[in-house]
Amino acid sequence: MFKVLERIFRDKIATEQVSLSGSQRFRGKLSGSVEESLLPRCQAACPVGAFQAEGSGYKIDYKKCIFCGKCVEACARAALEDGRETEGVLHHSAEDAMPYLIEAGQEALADVLKEKLGRSLHVRHLDAGSCNACDFEMGALGNPYYDLHRYGVAFVASPRHADMLMVTGVVTRNLEQALKMSYEAMPEPRLVMACGACAAGGETYGDTYAIVGAADKVVPVDVYVPGCPPRPSAMIVGLLAAADMLKEKMK
Repeated sequence: MFKVLERIFRDKIATEQVSLSGSQRFRGKLSGSVEESLLPRCQAACPVGAFQAEGSGYKIDYKKCIFCGKCVEACARAALEDGRETEGVLHHSAEDAMPYLIEAGQEALADVLKEKLGRSLHVRHLDAGSCNACDFEMGALGNPYYDLHRYGVAFVASPRHADMLMVTGVVTRNLEQALKMSYEAMPEPRLVMACGACAAGGETYGDTYAIVGAADKVVPVDVYVPGCPPRPSAMIVGLLAAADMLKEKMK
């Protein structure tokens, strides 16, 4: 045991830096023009209805987008390309939502959180009906690689102890009441973060009798973190955005 402890103290633990640049395979904001004749084909290729033809152009609802690349394949890469560009986590602005990463630079994120909020951020997670992909990514936040606790963020067991409710999965009929009750049990000021394309867009599984839809159909959502699933880095930035919004609500 002493040899194991010696190795831990000597080698330390490598943690992940939150970086703005995604990998070469990272899919971000779509760019490029599409011929008007190809727009119906691109729209039909989208499995979640995120690609919407508008006159001679198009619009992407990034809250719904799962970044599968089907529209890129249908429109031909010469016309439409998926890049690595990312923009901000947003609140109440569907048309601009997209995966978001930040460059932390030399400033520790724990200091950012302390400056914005002055204390730890307490989060209650509620799975409203996910496939567990977002939950696995969220679970990775607690491992030594991402080590969410170093930022002063902690998950709690009760909504009564939470500053923010993190919702994953499309809201099902069976979980609709649980989501409402969890939100109502939280003390003011409170925030809600819709994490993943299901909670943010609500169209991943289509429109069925068992599904209510996106989280904002049941409770007011402050921060959207799109993606299918979103990276742990994007979730961290969403939590920082939530801390900033909570600071404003506490004034």
